[in-house]
Amino acid sequence: MIKKTLLIFVSAFLLNLVWENLHSLLYVHYKSGAISELILLKATLFDAVFISVLGILFLSFPYLKNRIWLSLPFGFAVAIVIELYALKTGRWAYGEVMPIVPFVNTGVTPTIQLGLLSYLVFKWFVRKPILKNENICQSQNGF
Repeated sequence: MIKKTLLIFVSAFLLNLVWENLHSLLYVHYKSGAISELILLKATLFDAVFISVLGILFLSFPYLKNRIWLSLPFGFAVAIVIELYALKTGRWAYGEVMPIVPFVNTGVTPTIQLGLLSYLVFKWFVRKPILKNENICQSQNGF
């Protein structure tokens, strides 16, 4: 499980690093200042840790392991809460080009980021054996 968690973290970090850099163009500022690489790196680290912790849950519980699609609504919900808080407190602001999700009034790209990227990472790593003998261990343990 440690190896899978590490692979989930590294994959989530790399995907989120690309995502953060691409969608940073849709924001005006972060705490009224420029959006620097350090800020993007911190956001990437948070996202990767979040996805890794969620991954541990999905790896630990067979019910979740067989329903990785649940990472989509969970990730969307957490992202909406984070976005609403950040917008309300002025941590960041969207640019005019940011597409907005109707009814919740959050940006499309930050709203789908945690759910979509966690789902993609889990789709690849949670249900696939990483080690050659992991198939044997999984079949013996029922996981």
